[in-house]
Formats: sequence, C-alpha cells, structure tokens
Amino acid sequence: MNTAQPQNVLACQPLTAPAFSPYGEVLNLFDPANQTINQGTSGRLDLPNGLDLTGQQGEAVLAVFHALAQNPEGPCQLLERHQWGSQTFVPLTGARCRLLVALGQDQPDLRTLRCFEVTGQQGFTLHKGTWHHPLMALDNGAFLVLERQGPSEDCEIHSLPFAVLLSPL
Repeated sequence: MNTAQPQNVLACQPLTAPAFSPYGEVLNLFDPANQTINQGTSGRLDLPNGLDLTGQQGEAVLAVFHALAQNPEGPCQLLERHQWGSQTFVPLTGARCRLLVALGQDQPDLRTLRCFEVTGQQGFTLHKGTWHHPLMALDNGAFLVLERQGPSEDCEIHSLPFAVLLSPL
C-alpha cells in the first residue's frame, strides 16, 4: 500500500511587475534613480508604495530576518496570510528567494498558486490578505522586513491538501 501524499509540481517564473500584480508589488532596487539628491552625490529611487500597515490599530515595524538557505524544490505544505497589513521584503545581502503565493478569501484558491524567483536585486511587497509561503531563501542572508505590528496577532495559517514541489525557471 502506498501511503505517500500526492504532490504537484509548480514551475517557477521570474518575478515581474505584471505577473506579480495580483499578489503585490515588485521593488526593483537597482533601477535608475528618479532624482539626484544630496548636492549630486546620491540618486534617489522612489519605490512603489503599496504599504498598508495600520489595520486593527497596527503600526509599521521594521525588522531584519536572518534567513537560512532552504531546499529550492520544497516541498511546500502550508501558506499563511496577514489580513490587516502588507509585508515588504528587501534583501540586504543580495540573497535570492522563492515566493509561493495564492489568492483566495477563506482559504487559498489553488488555481491562483504561483511561484516567483526573486533575484537579490529585487524586493517585494505582499498585498494584505495574499496567501504566501513563509520566506524561502535560496541563499543565507538578511532581509529587511517592513510589516504591521499591533495588539492582535495577524497570521492565519492554512495547510495545503497536498505537498507542492517547485521546479526551477
């Protein structure tokens, strides 16, 4: 008798603004500067502002996540979401990651499940309510995270009905 769980294989795709727009915003950290500042010694790049951090009496909090590299193929067996605030991840050390996301009201809609390959030169903001796998670093590294903190915990976890394996680009 075979007791193994069924698994689905999901192909990863590059993180691009059009493909990721239902789930959040892409931060291309090395795009050309929007303006010159500081008497010409610096260039300022304004990033998309999809931040929503004040739900349920929340406020913005800045943290650093020290991530260990994980198996890039998974398996992935759960997704989480934050209904009261967005989350922004910016690699501080050029670490890459994979981003498994889905839409859905009461639970993830598995028809919308997507995997994105995030370069070390990109960050991203997850819209509030976007289902996502916890941070899956492909390299050991640090990520600056801007998220909501408040009097109520805002992390809903959903176990997937099957394991998902991720295939590379």
